[in-house]
Amino acid sequence: MASDMQLSSSLRRTLLLKVITKAQPKPEDVDSVIELTSTKIVDLLQAQSMTFYLIQGSNICFKYVYYSPSLMGPNQEREQEFAKKRQDLLKLQLPVGTGIVGKVIEQEQPTFFSLSRENTRPMFNMFKDTGFEVTSMLTVPLIGSKCIGAIQVLNKEPDAPTKEFRREDLKVLEEVAEYAAPLIQRLTDPKYEMRDDVTAKYISKFTGAPLITSLDEINFDEKILEVVGESIIKRTGVVPYKQLTPTSVAALMVNPYDYQNREEFARQSEMSVEDVAVAPESLIKEILHKYFKSQPEGETVLEEGSDLAGLVDVIGAEYEVDPTKGQQSLEDEESAPIITLANRIVEDAYIAGASDIHVEPQEHDLIVRYRVDGVCAEKLRLPKTVAGALVARYKVMSELDIAEKRLPQDGRIVFKKFTKRNIDIDLRVATAPMNFGEKVVMRILDKTKSALPITALGFSEENLSKYRECIRQPYGMILHCGPTGSGKSMTLFSALREVATPDINIQTAEDPIEYTIPGINQMQMHKMIGLDFARALRSYLRMDPDVILVGEIRDQETAEISVEAALTGHLLLSTLHTNDAPSTIARFTDMGIEPFMISASLLVVCAQRLMRRVCKNCRIEYMPEGRELDIMLKALPGWEPHPIFKASDGGCAQCGGLGMKGRIGIHELMTNSEDLTRAINEEAETATIKRIAMQTGMKTLHQDSMLKVTQHSSTVIESVSTVPPDMIQIEKPSDATEAAEPAQATEENA
Repeated sequence: MASDMQLSSSLRRTLLLKVITKAQPKPEDVDSVIELTSTKIVDLLQAQSMTFYLIQGSNICFKYVYYSPSLMGPNQEREQEFAKKRQDLLKLQLPVGTGIVGKVIEQEQPTFFSLSRENTRPMFNMFKDTGFEVTSMLTVPLIGSKCIGAIQVLNKEPDAPTKEFRREDLKVLEEVAEYAAPLIQRLTDPKYEMRDDVTAKYISKFTGAPLITSLDEINFDEKILEVVGESIIKRTGVVPYKQLTPTSVAALMVNPYDYQNREEFARQSEMSVEDVAVAPESLIKEILHKYFKSQPEGETVLEEGSDLAGLVDVIGAEYEVDPTKGQQSLEDEESAPIITLANRIVEDAYIAGASDIHVEPQEHDLIVRYRVDGVCAEKLRLPKTVAGALVARYKVMSELDIAEKRLPQDGRIVFKKFTKRNIDIDLRVATAPMNFGEKVVMRILDKTKSALPITALGFSEENLSKYRECIRQPYGMILHCGPTGSGKSMTLFSALREVATPDINIQTAEDPIEYTIPGINQMQMHKMIGLDFARALRSYLRMDPDVILVGEIRDQETAEISVEAALTGHLLLSTLHTNDAPSTIARFTDMGIEPFMISASLLVVCAQRLMRRVCKNCRIEYMPEGRELDIMLKALPGWEPHPIFKASDGGCAQCGGLGMKGRIGIHELMTNSEDLTRAINEEAETATIKRIAMQTGMKTLHQDSMLKVTQHSSTVIESVSTVPPDMIQIEKPSDATEAAEPAQATEENA
């Protein structure tokens, strides 16, 4: 007997294509499917004998008969006897309704007999038909749109774990019959239409690939879909849903054996298909409808078939073959290679999850770097000749003066104007003259992204409870401080998302608008026409607000109006650039705000940072000791030492070899209190304010970062590199134990 594994993959592909494309089947196709199904049944159930029956007209025909060598033993005569019996049965036709099989087909119900059961009479009557003693038997109907036949198995192999078939075996046989029957009916009856979900179920069983029938069963990475583009997906039938490595994806396909389209997808998208799941054709259409805007069929753009590495090679080759022609082309910001390169850099950064793109001219080349999870990493190097045209192209896209190369400029790119892919992002652009040319930095602003739930930002239970209490107050001032890119805006909008209800009026003044929240009124600042935070805030006070968000308090006028708004019945939220929460008070007094007004309006100050998460897939568990343990015990008095995690040296595919993936927020929450109000009014120093805040329950950034370490979210080395501990110097260990070596920390950067 040919085993399931011995059937060639070409046969599988042929059969699958016939099912999917509904090509006219041949008799040998039916025989192949029956043989494949039968051998799988024998392997699964360890059956000594198996017969596959099909109805043809008014008769039952034997389509496949199998006898195990264990029935024959070393007796060659008996082997010949069974061979002849097999041939005779394959020629035999029985009237419908005859015997046990006829009854199963007629009633469309399975039967189960064994010697250990009470009803053993049918078992003894079968000896004259089979030529061997039958100890147990399973017979199940093949039901598509109607009953088309049956499958019968007799006896377990002598070396099987059980002597007889059991109920579990019956369930297995019914399952095989359930997915085999529609396929066989599809091949034998041209009028039969097999539903696509039934087809997908069969293909999944046939190929061993997992089956996905609903969008709820997987988490789609929309960026992968957007960057690959609808046209590539439609042409190849490959729907990527998850990025496994920078160059590989997991995808959905109707037919995983369609290697031609898999290779075409890899060629056009620069990403190979590593894992494939089977999906019905209707689900593929649902995905296209949900994630893509309608575009004319066949419409393609140059960028969709190109990749960064290929573009770099093309640009290098063009300049190398004809330096004069190449240089003229590469110095023109409207040339096709430059336009394509500019778009592909943005698209590649977007799919990589970058927050910023740095285009940096050096003495001999041009470097492009992405900031991912707070860390800058070089992506590619380009010929120095490209620098002028690429910078000019980004200036054209952001409507800046391409002739002005001596002064810094700021602009904004609405990227969907320059790409036909469904990528709805804006880029905040800043240019500045450097010693080897102009540098461009672009902050990616995903307009489709909404604020995360406040519970997903990394707040500890204690801090989350305090913060939620503050944002539900009717008036007062909530301030967030930290460096650029520390998650202040995300936290503020998560807070607004939590309190936004139809019965309150929320007004925001932002530069730029980064997150769109339904139900709130958002205003974009325009400095060139005089619309700044102060002017927006003054207008808001006349628009009956309940909650006001000011993007940033930068000057005395904005600070004064903000405090006034908080004192007159409004809840005001804003951001400041200070190192920690206590130093925010000094920043306000430096801007000329009276201490008593600060203390009267302030609800809470939240200092925050973003700390990288340790990769859950490849992290290494260990027990802290030495200086590491000292730092943790000092930060968290009363902590009982237990194993924590560190990043693996080589990383894994999921984290791109870095050992770290994603980021989590750490917070320093200074809530107002009587003691703090008294200290502010007395114009106490920042150190005194910090000490009072800690005495009333504030956890410093360093303490909260160490708490994340004990909760297995991050590592000690990441904690001390993000927020150095107070007055502790860590010596780099000589062994593999994870540690850090920060400079001597001061109270300001703790």
